[in-house]
Amino acid sequence: MAIYGAQAEQPGDVRKAVSLRDLKARKEQGEKIVMLTCYDASFSQLLDSCGVDVLLIGDSLGMVLQGHASTLPVTMDQVVYHTECVAR
Repeated sequence: MAIYGAQAEQPGDVRKAVSLRDLKARKEQGEKIVMLTCYDASFSQLLDSCGVDVLLIGDSLGMVLQGHASTLPVTMDQVVYHTECVAR
């Protein structure tokens, strides 16, 4: 099933990594780029299978996952940890 005009990937399909050069070229060509926030391995696999171009891991995890009122308490070590989870 295609979502928003994109072709659904088949099981076993391997997607090519998106580089900064790819993103720059797509921007210059006026192509849309899909970026979503992600904090764990299972969600990253789901987003990858949906064809999301870029996964964003940011300090918003402090509010979304840790229940803080702001992102200020989030440490770089915490962002690195969640980046490692997403990269699996």
